[in-house]
Amino acid sequence: MGLITMLIITLIVPLILAFISFWLPQMNPDTEKLSPYECGFDPLGSARLPFSLQFFLVAILFVLFDLEIALLLPLPWGDQLYNPTETFFWATAVLILLTVGLIYEWAQGGLEWAE
Repeated sequence: MGLITMLIITLIVPLILAFISFWLPQMNPDTEKLSPYECGFDPLGSARLPFSLQFFLVAILFVLFDLEIALLLPLPWGDQLYNPTETFFWATAVLILLTVGLIYEWAQGGLEWAE
């Protein structure tokens, strides 16, 4: 009885919330809402200019190394395992792989801002 009730609630509540989120908001776009926001000033140019790929590259590298820190954060607890050398091996493999990738990116000139 409890499992069936939980399944029904799990199915019905998201459907109700999705239905409400699609039908409740009022879509009345006007020129003010569709214009780009620039700190209260009238826009000076097009807000749809393309970004340099350098920004995306730096963002991806940041996310990559941020994830690396998140993966290596529990490393001190790995020393308490039955075989800590295996933990050390995999952590070293991750660090070597990321270092080789960073060196490759640097050698290709992906980190240089000026051409």
